[in-house]
Amino acid sequence: MEIGQILQPSAVKTISSCTSKKRLFHDLGELAETSYGLNPSAVIDALIQREGLGPTGVGQGVALPHARMADATDVKGIFLRLEKALPFDSVDRQPVDLIFALIAPENAGVDHLKALALVSRTLRDNAICAKLRANSEPATLHTILTEFQPSQAA
Repeated sequence: MEIGQILQPSAVKTISSCTSKKRLFHDLGELAETSYGLNPSAVIDALIQREGLGPTGVGQGVALPHARMADATDVKGIFLRLEKALPFDSVDRQPVDLIFALIAPENAGVDHLKALALVSRTLRDNAICAKLRANSEPATLHTILTEFQPSQAA
């Protein structure tokens, strides 16, 4: 599995200001609708429900919100770069500015886990995160994410 298989160029965006985690989930829901035709309310509800089980902020300014939905046909990715970091209840208590959300079918099983592992390994790379933070153009962000090959393939 490669990031290019789960992340469409239209699902990458830079946002100048986001005021809350709830607003962030709304932005993710809107992008899921325009990029993948998913119901934005269902995406928002699924992400909020999953976040209620425990924060998905993994540290170093990165969050990996994810959820399973009946309407999803396969694993889909959405990437947001925030120009101003947002408090997110991350494990290191630092605000986040790089968000890679995953939406998977309810029965995705191992594909959802493979995608999560792939994205996690990619965003653990400090050089990749530095490049993402240094660019705001969605096409460039998509290229950075899809050209990187983590050392352990999922």
